[in-house]
Amino acid sequence: MSSHKLSFTKVAEISDVPVGKMLKVKINQNEMLIANIDGTFYAMDNKCSYDQEDLTKGALKGNILTCPKNKAEFDVTTGKNVKGPKMMLFRVKTDDLKSYELKIDGNDILVHQASSWGM
Repeated sequence: MSSHKLSFTKVAEISDVPVGKMLKVKINQNEMLIANIDGTFYAMDNKCSYDQEDLTKGALKGNILTCPKNKAEFDVTTGKNVKGPKMMLFRVKTDDLKSYELKIDGNDILVHQASSWGM
C-alpha cells in the first residue's frame, strides 16, 4: 500500500453543478463529467465506452445517465454500464467507465485523476 499523499485538482465549484445536473470538465487531456446526485458529487469519464459520445448531452435520471446517441445507460455513482447500447432491436455489451475519487474543499470540487472506483 502506498503512503504518498493523493494529489487533487480543482475542476469546478459546487455552484457550477446544481442538483440533478452534470458538468463537463478536463484535466490535462482527460475529459470527465461531474454529476450532482441529491447534493453528492461524482466524477467519471465523459465519453461513452461504445461510441465516444459526449455523455453530458445525455439524460440524467436519478443516478442513471443515458447516452444521447445509443441509449446505453451508466450509473454515475460507480461508472458501471447498467444497460448496453441499443443497436436495431438488440442491446449489445459495452465497457464500464472509469470513475474518479472526488472531494469537496469549501466550495471547490476536487478530483484525483489517477484513482479508479467501481472498475
